[in-house]
Amino acid sequence: MVNTDDQRVALVLAASRGLGRGSAEALARSGCRIVLCARGKEELEETAKGIRSLGAMVATKLVDVRSNDDIASAVEHAHEVFGGLDALVCNAGGPPPGDFASVSEEDWRTGFELTLMSVVRAVGHAVPLMRARDGGRIVVIGSSSVKKPIPRLVISNVYRPGLLGLVKSLAVELAPEGITVNMVSPGRIQTGRVGRLDQLAAEREGVDVQTIRDRSIASIPMGRYGTPSELGAMVAFLASKDAAYVTGQSVLVDGGMVPTLP
Repeated sequence: MVNTDDQRVALVLAASRGLGRGSAEALARSGCRIVLCARGKEELEETAKGIRSLGAMVATKLVDVRSNDDIASAVEHAHEVFGGLDALVCNAGGPPPGDFASVSEEDWRTGFELTLMSVVRAVGHAVPLMRARDGGRIVVIGSSSVKKPIPRLVISNVYRPGLLGLVKSLAVELAPEGITVNMVSPGRIQTGRVGRLDQLAAEREGVDVQTIRDRSIASIPMGRYGTPSELGAMVAFLASKDAAYVTGQSVLVDGGMVPTLP
């Protein structure tokens, strides 16, 4: 059930599945009113139904995160339906996979729009509403590639660290206005995208998917893949009032997989 004492408004991009849905569910349980945004109407409505069953107030908006107009419309929808915006979760589908020799120029452009410009646009539209509330929370979903490049994900390896640079820059600029900006960087979380990447690896190596999974799990001290709800719990904390003094950070949610120093 939700915490009905907290009636903040949170907008979640790419919210119908995976990390976006896990984040939206955690925010709903924390008491937020939720604006769910995604491209697919059927999945979006199914997700909304599930989150409403938790007792949360939910609005939906069809959004392609590559479209500035769609993002602007979603932020305005939050204002129209709930009267403002307190938290923004910037999520998007992963950029095209592949190594440098296999990805195309169009893949690079797609990754740029999905990974970087979607956040630039969303923040640009959301910040004025947060200023009107004297503060807010921005949480960007990143990747463990901000700490360690991932084989055959060259586009992610290039754009995600750039996204972290944006997060840190915005954190400094917006801190005087009470707006925090942080990144949550997942490792191996059990989502459809990770499943597809495992399948591609299995096909490339001529082995079964479980062999690939077992190899990945062997590199994770916790001994398993994470769940979207575990990542969502960190998102909900960074979007909460309790995280008022945390900004400019990239928090790994990876079961200890990437043992780097800051």
